[in-house]
Amino acid sequence: MIAYVTLGTNDIARAAKFYDELLGTIGIQRLMDLDRMILWGTSMDAPMLSICKPYDGAAATNGNGTMVSLGVASKEQVDALYRKALALGGTCEGAPGPRGPDAEFYIGYFRDLDRNKLNSFYAG
Repeated sequence: MIAYVTLGTNDIARAAKFYDELLGTIGIQRLMDLDRMILWGTSMDAPMLSICKPYDGAAATNGNGTMVSLGVASKEQVDALYRKALALGGTCEGAPGPRGPDAEFYIGYFRDLDRNKLNSFYAG
């Protein structure tokens, strides 16, 4: 259903470096690089994550209550993605651990360099 999710940035070069390294941790690569937008994913016909400079020229801001969840294949990948985000200058929004009524999910929450909120998610 979702083709791609876009997060705004005020410094596309800095954000691109962050996401190249972060998503490389789980084998995701850059698929498209445009003047004001970059997309990462496994293929153009699978869900992608993108960053962009806002079209209207106003400053990019992070949405209160907005979050992007990055699905991974294991708890170890949740931990690795979370640690990598922090190593790249992201901030903690909740350390990896079990979540949900029966702790069936394993999630680590973080913010990128533009304060966009993300998490790495495993349901196993």
